[in-house]
Amino acid sequence: MKNNLYIREVKLSKEIPQSNYLSSLPVVCNLRKMGGLQFHKKVTFIVGENGVGKSTLIEGIAVAMGFNPEGGTVNFNFSTNDSHSDLFNYLTVSRGYLRHRDGFFLRAESFYNVASNIDELDEDASFGPKLISSYGGVSLHKQSHGESFMALVENRFSGNGLYILDEPEAALSPMRLMRLMFCIQELVKKNSQFIISTHSPILMTFPDAEVLEITEEGIHSVNYKDTEHYIVTKRFMDAPEKIIESLLGKG
Repeated sequence: MKNNLYIREVKLSKEIPQSNYLSSLPVVCNLRKMGGLQFHKKVTFIVGENGVGKSTLIEGIAVAMGFNPEGGTVNFNFSTNDSHSDLFNYLTVSRGYLRHRDGFFLRAESFYNVASNIDELDEDASFGPKLISSYGGVSLHKQSHGESFMALVENRFSGNGLYILDEPEAALSPMRLMRLMFCIQELVKKNSQFIISTHSPILMTFPDAEVLEITEEGIHSVNYKDTEHYIVTKRFMDAPEKIIESLLGKG
């Protein structure tokens, strides 16, 4: 299976200075202890509590693979806010023997900037098809956050691709999350690989995916039902009134 993946392993290529805040980030400490993080499945979910470094790792992998730090394809080079970490400078990404022909890095928090850049490039273009035609033909700014994200997935993602998504559930309703899962399945059939950071128990149920949970103690491959995200959500949905009463009191 490994040889069919575009990314097989990520590891630290050199020591991060103690003065750099990354050196004490749980995901970095775990990578240091483990020697590297291997990918075994076409779809990998990276989960964990806020602050463990999920998004930092996702971003570092994407930038190390040549994607624009704020999102987009390898051909995007805009920068509106230089807020990304320099983890990519300390990562080595081991690739498979195949090379992806398509790819995209999605950051939910900066997708607005990607949409703006597409509109700006189309305004400056004097000939040839508009860039937005590859995203469904309607400006992403003229759609809701969820609609624009699904327009991206359904129109721009073409297969044989590497798709790195940072918390896509931020844009999507439960119904659209299930639509996203269908799209992922169709793209996996077309030889695509997904690496996704998420808090969504719905997404984690994707069949034959690997769920890697980052904690203070390590990075472990787990069943989605054993993640804190699933356990807490299930407990709440099983008895919402009881939990709300416990949290907020009777009035």
